[in-house]
Amino acid sequence: MGISQVMDNTPAVFLDRDGVINFAVVRDGKPYPPAGLKDVEIIPGAVSSIKRLAETGYIMIGITNQPDVARGTQSKEIVESINAMIQSRLPLRDIFVCYHDNIDNCDCRKPKPGLILQAAKKYGIDLSQSWMVGDRWKDIAAGKAAGLKTIFVDYHYNERYEGPLADFTLDDMAKVADIILQG
Repeated sequence: MGISQVMDNTPAVFLDRDGVINFAVVRDGKPYPPAGLKDVEIIPGAVSSIKRLAETGYIMIGITNQPDVARGTQSKEIVESINAMIQSRLPLRDIFVCYHDNIDNCDCRKPKPGLILQAAKKYGIDLSQSWMVGDRWKDIAAGKAAGLKTIFVDYHYNERYEGPLADFTLDDMAKVADIILQG
């Protein structure tokens, strides 16, 4: 079956990109995306968890807000090149991107679940058996809004957590696969 063909009722793990798949660039306690390919460093614990989950049958999907494109401080081409590099190294089926900013009030920007719902439709994902892993409250809120179980990877950023509580809170991406595979 080709990678773009729909699979019925398959569970997935949705992962935020910056801070979950690759290290976020932290300035003044706040996370930012890498400026370019040279700044991308994939989190070692993410590699092991993503590979292990993919091997057990989960569809692995990246879900990322990239508002710097709308703000004019990042190009869509750079975002896409970073995504392509990540996909070349990890078994991610797809990476869904919202390029809008908060003022755009779109359906795809987390904390809204639009990107998750798009992926579920495209790949026939069973949301009731799926997970969202994120390092910010908007990731968890999007996952909860889509009916997913959630894991918050807490890096203690200098920002207020304004959303629903995650089902699990961890401090290391290497522990994600263990939590998900336990149920």
